[in-house]
Amino acid sequence: MTPKILIKSLLFLTFSLPILKAHAQLVIPKNPVPKKYEFSKIPVWKDEFDYTGKPDTTKWGYDLGDHGWGNHELQNYTDRIENARVEDGRLIIEAKKESSGKLNYSSARLISKGKGDFLYGKFEIKAKLPAGTGTWPAIWMLPSDGTYGNNGWPDNGEIDIMEHVGFDPNRIHGNIHTKAFNHSIKTNKGGKIMTTNVSTGYHVYGCQWTPEEITISIDGVQYFKFRKNINYGWEEWPFDKPFHLLLNIAVGGDWGGQKGVDDSIFPQKLEIDYVRVYPLLEKK
Repeated sequence: MTPKILIKSLLFLTFSLPILKAHAQLVIPKNPVPKKYEFSKIPVWKDEFDYTGKPDTTKWGYDLGDHGWGNHELQNYTDRIENARVEDGRLIIEAKKESSGKLNYSSARLISKGKGDFLYGKFEIKAKLPAGTGTWPAIWMLPSDGTYGNNGWPDNGEIDIMEHVGFDPNRIHGNIHTKAFNHSIKTNKGGKIMTTNVSTGYHVYGCQWTPEEITISIDGVQYFKFRKNINYGWEEWPFDKPFHLLLNIAVGGDWGGQKGVDDSIFPQKLEIDYVRVYPLLEKK
């Protein structure tokens, strides 16, 4: 190789290497940050309501009574098949205008306590909601045991996967309640979203709960996230123990009854197509 050709070759390498290096940096993908948690694709607990009659007693119990439930509600919760039953592949919770207990409305509140208690997981409930002023359906979670503070509400927490008040149709709410964060002291943490056809069609109401955060969604769209701050104690984050599911229709009450109750709308139904709970898996 002649000196002239050698010089040209060295000059080419000198100016080309930084370009090649920069080009290589652009095309080589960075390793994605691995997820710390994921959810199983197989439910650990579910009810597809592929039977007929009263709700499956191995999965559901009842809260019963006519004492207002802390919200001045107007319904008596019963375990009658007229208020809670499975038919045509759906769970029907039905609120009726009738004398029941000491009150003038009947309904049902199903609970999975002692039959389905969960620490973390992904929860999906496909449901069609009741309509009309005075209805207050909810899909939510409470602790299965009281261990913090007053051993009850709000110290031990609450997770509201779906709430809807009939006087404000199609606005879906998701909330958490704790000793530090709750509506009674005006520090509530929650979110809301407008959608369509909540009382004429089915939507999937979801919650993802890990040791670090709780997210609430509708049809896969997340609209509320509550993250555990490093400084939180049980007053802010009591969500480190098993909770159970609740499904109900309340009538009236401090929120649902703010615009009164329209008696002409009854009976009203909360229809559940399925309930599925997927366990949390920690990635190694």
